[in-house]
Amino acid sequence: MKEQASRAVPDKPLEIHLGYWLRLVSNHVSGSFASALQVRQLSVAEWVALNHIERRADITAANLAEAMHMTRGAISKIVDKLARKQCIVRVSSPRDNRAQLLSLTPSGKRTLPRLRAMADDNDEHFFGRLDTAERTELRRLLQKLADVHAIDTVPVD
Repeated sequence: MKEQASRAVPDKPLEIHLGYWLRLVSNHVSGSFASALQVRQLSVAEWVALNHIERRADITAANLAEAMHMTRGAISKIVDKLARKQCIVRVSSPRDNRAQLLSLTPSGKRTLPRLRAMADDNDEHFFGRLDTAERTELRRLLQKLADVHAIDTVPVD
């Protein structure tokens, strides 16, 4: 109980800032998930790319770069890694032979639900103490801040 009381009234200059608490929690949440992905030899950027590729049947590397707010060079490296890991394939577009569409392989389709379960487990680990209403409110507040500040880049590191 004493620990909660000391956190309620911070006596250290850093601890009075919401950004401090947000960064503290965020670093642990994202670091834990990145470590879990690393065990499967995947990066957060690769996980995000797989999700984008699954959602869009007509996505090209250029579209993916735009969606993830990354350079084409950075996306090219991610796409190459995912192709080497046999998670995705490149297929010529039926409309334009110069364009290559990205799609999940059967292995990628089997892997993605497992990765989502890992993300769910990570969320449960860090946010499981919050009830449904608290989680909803936290999500609403964070989304509101992202909207107000026009933050729409996908975090990949």
